[in-house]
Amino acid sequence: MYAKASHAPKSSGNPSNSQQATRRVVEFEDNRLAAIVYGQHDKNLARIEQRLGVVLINRGNRVAIEGSHDRADVARRVLNDLYRMAQSGQAVDIGEVDGAVRMMEGVEPVQKKEGTIPAKPAQSGGDNDRLKITTRNRVVMPRSPGQADYIANLLKSEMVFGVGPAGTGKTYLAVAMAVARMLAGEIDRIVLSRPAVEAGENLGFLPGDLRDKVDPYLRPLYDALYDMMPAEQVEKRIASGQIEIAPLAYMRGRTLANSFVILDEAQNTTPMQMKMFLTRFGENSRMAICGDITQVDLPRGTRSGLRNALDILRGVEGIAVTRFTQRDVVRHPLVGRIVEAYGDEDGR
Repeated sequence: MYAKASHAPKSSGNPSNSQQATRRVVEFEDNRLAAIVYGQHDKNLARIEQRLGVVLINRGNRVAIEGSHDRADVARRVLNDLYRMAQSGQAVDIGEVDGAVRMMEGVEPVQKKEGTIPAKPAQSGGDNDRLKITTRNRVVMPRSPGQADYIANLLKSEMVFGVGPAGTGKTYLAVAMAVARMLAGEIDRIVLSRPAVEAGENLGFLPGDLRDKVDPYLRPLYDALYDMMPAEQVEKRIASGQIEIAPLAYMRGRTLANSFVILDEAQNTTPMQMKMFLTRFGENSRMAICGDITQVDLPRGTRSGLRNALDILRGVEGIAVTRFTQRDVVRHPLVGRIVEAYGDEDGR
């Protein structure tokens, strides 16, 4: 048990149980870990209050939760999840708090439908541990229901499409999974690729040779790699060819076996480019195709290869699709609000 919890309704009038005022008390076993959960100057507790509309009062290793029945239960599960993170040695910051809230809110409708509230949600233990990605530098865990679905698909499916708005972790999680599989000896190499499509600029006017021109387009892939492994390890594996980062045009004519292959910014491929890329698939390989069909930089009138592939490959065995929404945005909360404000303007 991560924490003990007790609760009693504050009133027993006509409102439904979900709206009834409730007081719950959560007691943690370790005061030191409880302090990590609370955050400096209780900033993590303040964040939970802000996100869930509850009141949290902490005394030592005990936290009293006051709010509606549903919101208080979500807060209890969030606190349990954060305590488990602290137990495993993970940092507990505002990002993890927001992620825990998204995860616990994500399982709430299922519990309502089934009419039960388990003592410990799946995300607070076994299932979330199963979805944990361990790399040299960090342990990566899902911060939203969409991310949990995406990681589950990356674990079980040979080819996975991650489709959705910016900031949902599509590329980052795919790189994390690729690094974890390479470190475990399950694959021999990682191949990372992006189409070199200009977003309002012309490659020819950028300084340097071809590599200098395309490197800025591949920078997000480098950044994710450096987040997963020490810089010297990344450079060593790139130099040896164990990690290959190349523009999409370099993929033609190849068969990629024993590899984890990631295509980023897939919305900027043409249908023919996408077909070419997908047919590079070789023995004992995995592919992740990441993109946002609302941010296509192709010439007007050119159909996105990502959209085309999603239509053609619907229902094909071995291919999984995770569709992220603005609720899965794990960057600054403002990014999620921007995505929501744009809505269907880009044809999504």
